[in-house]
Formats: sequence, structure tokens, C-alpha cells
Amino acid sequence: MTDNTTAHNPLQPKFTSRAGHKQHWSRLHGSSLALTLSRLATEQKQVLIVLTPDTLSAQHLVEEIRFYAGEQLPLLNFPDWETLPYDVFSPHQDIISERLTTLYQLPQLQHGLLVLPVTTLMHRLPPFNYVQGNALLVEKGQRLNLDQLRQQLERSGYRCVSQVVEHGEFAVRGSLLDLFPMGSAVPYRIDLFDDEIDSLRSFDPETQRSHDTVDNIHLLPAREFPLTEEAINHFRTQWRSRFNGDPRRASVYQDVSSGLAPAGVEYYLPLFFEQTQILFDYLPKNSVICTVDNVLETAEHFWQEANQRYEQLRHDIERPLLPPAELFLQANEVFAAFRAYPHLSTTQQARNDGVLFSTEEPPALPVEARSQQPLAALQQFLNEFQGRVLIAAETTGRRESILELLRTHGLKPTVVDDWASFLASKKPFCLTVAPLERGLYLTDPPLALISETQLFGERVNQRRRRTKTSQRDTDSVVRNLTELTIGAPVVHEEHGVGRYCGLVTLELNGFPAEYLHLEYANQDKLYVPVGALHLISRFTGVDPEHAPLHRLGSGQWEKARRKAAQKVCDV
Repeated sequence: MTDNTTAHNPLQPKFTSRAGHKQHWSRLHGSSLALTLSRLATEQKQVLIVLTPDTLSAQHLVEEIRFYAGEQLPLLNFPDWETLPYDVFSPHQDIISERLTTLYQLPQLQHGLLVLPVTTLMHRLPPFNYVQGNALLVEKGQRLNLDQLRQQLERSGYRCVSQVVEHGEFAVRGSLLDLFPMGSAVPYRIDLFDDEIDSLRSFDPETQRSHDTVDNIHLLPAREFPLTEEAINHFRTQWRSRFNGDPRRASVYQDVSSGLAPAGVEYYLPLFFEQTQILFDYLPKNSVICTVDNVLETAEHFWQEANQRYEQLRHDIERPLLPPAELFLQANEVFAAFRAYPHLSTTQQARNDGVLFSTEEPPALPVEARSQQPLAALQQFLNEFQGRVLIAAETTGRRESILELLRTHGLKPTVVDDWASFLASKKPFCLTVAPLERGLYLTDPPLALISETQLFGERVNQRRRRTKTSQRDTDSVVRNLTELTIGAPVVHEEHGVGRYCGLVTLELNGFPAEYLHLEYANQDKLYVPVGALHLISRFTGVDPEHAPLHRLGSGQWEKARRKAAQKVCDV
């Protein structure tokens, strides 16, 4: 071994920052990688470019780094388009907004982290000058020609609509201009007095009500390519020089010629510019490249997939394709570019040629609902572990549920606000809120973070673009039977509010099975299979003692649901 004869502490990472220098970090289990990278970026004041194998691992890493680092460390995210190579779909406007924000902020970044999948890094990008040169600052008191601003917004790719609800839209009503800038969390309302900006206010896109005043608004282009007259002419010229046949038969060519952005036009990005660039062209000089696990294999697989899809789809004369080399970097080009930067390679497996960290795989501590001691695994871990322990609940509602469960079985954790509060506290057993998939197990110093996944298994997916079936109140979801106490009010998705009366074993078609016993008005009984636990949620309305009790078959619950739906529709 070289420099790993003793295990290193993830709380005190060290790395030699020198162009071309490469170092391996290994045995980084659970969320210890996020902890180590956040400490490194904070202490060494550098920009870490972290490349993950896929989008999901990047999302998990971002959540973990944000928890460990707090709000002090700049953390950028460069999301993937979430389309397959040569797809006829365009990325969502929220994705484009976040990408353009990162491209604008990244060159000026002095320290912080940028996390992205390696496949996203392989996409070619608009030139640096396009993103920087099309940014616009609008300030209170500034003189503004509304017609000229409208034309400028349309040239930058913004859409004129009747009511602004998402990124890249604007609406003009008399002396008011509503605008949802790319890169902004909220839309803004510009109020003009004659030709001078009288006020700038944020507003709620759902209610359309104005809120806080601001002094200025920073505008970014609405797309990763321009639709100016000059750019359209350049696109037309490039198309005719690259592709044979009559361009009038190609809908993409016709739409762009008309000033429209057809779906999937992003895969014709090089036709809008003299030359494209790559993410390395946007990086600050003090950047450090960090690769996670098998990114090389992922990059090679993506390049092969892009070539396969190109061969499958290239023969459509109405939608000719650019070759992959014009749209993506090859895997060997990506790793050749690493040589200009310090390179940090990380993995969970122990290696003999780098730094070995003192972490272990976080143990599974399942809550056994049918056992007389449901928390036996957790209690044994707490008794045997020599260090401090922190449990992370996904939401504040989940925290209260877990707190009640722990206290019911004689465990009394101290509630802390965040990771920094936990480190500052000397309490041996704490509970906080953090949406973490993976836990943490340090051996030196002994310290453990236990996630809900370790206790209850895989969590409900809570991503931004969720499916319809998962759009339930995550604070009220029942993950385990041990969260329910006898007599507690519960809500059945189809029958309404009843009371939980425990588990019973019933025989159905000659086979015994366990059911939840729910009691409704007039002592009516409902038996719900344990396998249908997802239909049950905790009652979170008024005080449990004053919770209603619905009548089965009365239509009372359906009526309440229709009324609630009508109120939502009215809003």
C-alpha cells in the first residue's frame, strides 16, 4: 500500500491539488462520500466537479451533500435532458432553466460543487459567449421600451402567453409585464410608469397574486440555442450543406425556418453555431475532477448506445441526423480531458493504491411489525455501538411519527435541526429531518447516521416529476404497522376515516391471512389485507380525539372527496 497504511477520517479529508495528479479514495460506504466531498470543498476552497454513473445517483449525492454541508457551500446541479439520443422529444423547461443557470454561474464559481452524470458531461453545449452574451439585467427605475423588450424576449426564446405559469413565458397586459425568467425560482411582475420601471414584484403563478418586491431581475436565454434571424439563416445554410435531398420535406427545417422550436431540435444544436463547446470550457481554473465508481464503463456504454440509435434512425429522409461525434464526446475524449485537472477517483471497495477511509456499510435495522419487540434490531445496535447515533426522517411529519414510535418502545432521542447541530451537540442519540436514502457508519470516530431506508426498506419516490399514484401526502403515509396504535384514527383511500383496532387473522378460501381491523360508525367493521397497507394513511386533520368517524356505504366519504376536489378546481 502507498498512503493508506492507516484509515483516514472522512471528517478530515486531504487531497493534493495539482494538475494531472490522480488519487484514489476507497471504502467510502453509504453517504460517507457526500460527507467527505463536502468537507473537502469547504476546507480547500476549490470547485469539485463530481461525475456519477447515472442521474439517480447524482440526485442522491446532491441531497446528501446539501444535508452535510448546509447552505454555506455553493452546490450546483447540471441535470440531464432526460431524453434518449436522437429522441423526438424536447427537455422540460425546468431542466433547461437549471442547466442555463449552472452554465452562467459556473465560470465565476470560486469554491463549491457541481454534481452531474458522466453521460450529461458528454453532450456538446452552446458556446460560452452565447450564454453570457444573452443575459440581461432589469432594475427598478430603469427606462424600458416595452415593445423592444418583448422583441428581445422572443429572440431569446421566451413565449408570449395569456397567463404565465412556467419558465420561459411572458405576458403583456397594458403597463404590466409578467415574466418567468430561466434560472429563477419564481416569476416576476414588472409595473411600468410611462417608460420607467416603477416596481418589480414576485408573484404566485397559481393564484397570480403579487408578493415581495425586488430591486432587479436577471434574465437568461430561454433555450440552449438562439432563434434570431441570423441564427435561423445559419441553421438553414448548415442544414443544406450537411444533408442531401429537399429540405422542404423535413419538418424540423421548416419549423426552424418559421421561427419555431420543434420537439427534439436540441439534437441539431451544432447547426445554430459556428462551433459548439463542452462543459470543460466552462470550468474555473481551480476545478478538481471527481469520478464515482464505474463512470468509465457508463461513458463507453452511452457512446455505443448513441451510435446504435444513429444507425437505426439515420435513414429517415424527412428527419436526417447528425453523426454522434458532432453531438457527443467519445469516452476516451472525456478521460483525456481529465489530464488538465487534479483527478480524484472514489469507490466503495477497498483498494491498495490510495487513501482508505474508516467507514463501513450501514447495517439494515428492519422494524419487524409482527414481532413482540419490533425495534429489537435498532435497540441491539444502540446497545452495542460505542459512538453517537443520528436518525434521519424524510419529512417533519415522518419525524413526529418515528419519534412517537421510538418513545412507545422506550427510546428517547433528542431532536436536532441539522447535521451541524448534531455535531455541536453532545447527546448520544438524536433525531433530525433529512431526505437521505443512504446512512452513514464511521468507525473512527465512531458515529452513525440511520436513514429511514435502513428501518423501513425502500422509501416512496419523492422526485419532482412523480407519478400520479405517488402524489400522496408523504407526512401521513403509513410505512409500518408499528406506527399505528390501537384506537388511532386512520384514513382508508376508498372508505374514509375510521379507527384502527389491531391485527386479526382470518381464513379466506382455506388460507389464513392477517388483516387490519378498522372500525367505522355504528361499529361497522372493515378488514384490510396487510398487503394493501398503501391504502391506509394516518389522519392528519384536527386533533385525533376530535377526528370524524365515517359510515360505511353512506356516500359520506365520496361526498367529502368531491367537495375537496371542487375546492381545488375553484382555486
